[in-house]
Amino acid sequence: MNLRVDAPPMTRIRRFGRTQKWVHRTTAALMGICVATAACLYLPQLAELVGRRELVVRIHEWAGLALPVPVLLGVASRAFRADLGFLNRFGPHDRVWLRAALHRDKRRSSRPAGKFNAGQKIYAAWIAGASLVMLGTGLLMWFTHLTPIQWRTSATFVHDWLALTIGIVLAGHIGMALGDPEARRGLRTGTVSQEWAEREHPLWRP
Repeated sequence: MNLRVDAPPMTRIRRFGRTQKWVHRTTAALMGICVATAACLYLPQLAELVGRRELVVRIHEWAGLALPVPVLLGVASRAFRADLGFLNRFGPHDRVWLRAALHRDKRRSSRPAGKFNAGQKIYAAWIAGASLVMLGTGLLMWFTHLTPIQWRTSATFVHDWLALTIGIVLAGHIGMALGDPEARRGLRTGTVSQEWAEREHPLWRP
């Protein structure tokens, strides 16, 4: 006689649709190409290993130009526009979340969050702004005959140091993602467990 009681199936809820997943994956791929080619251009060891500097430069330039395209195409989706609205809207609960994060208060009750928490909102706003600055400074560096040398020198300085900052921030972003398998599953499959949603995003109402 079998006395084993099977556990009830875990309830899963939809977090992202096809458009959100496609935009994230494509943007991540283009950003990865930009970071990898930049490393090959600035680190002598990698530059010697890869060679073909002119080709690496062209790949870097075109990947950078294409970086805003997935988001611009995604705006055609109502669901994606709704997510942009969530990311762009800060409420009183976000201040509570940030205060808890600054004080290293890891209690779930002290970190209320909607579909996106305050940290994700700040990251999204920062990386979007940084990408636009990188695009603008990159264009100034590319079309050298259109601007005076002072502009190009300043653009190169901003581009190089902001690239380093982006690399550090991206490393932190990837590290956070590696520490949350369910969040990664949500971006891969589009669904998350209800238990995770209630624990990490208690104010979110799918």
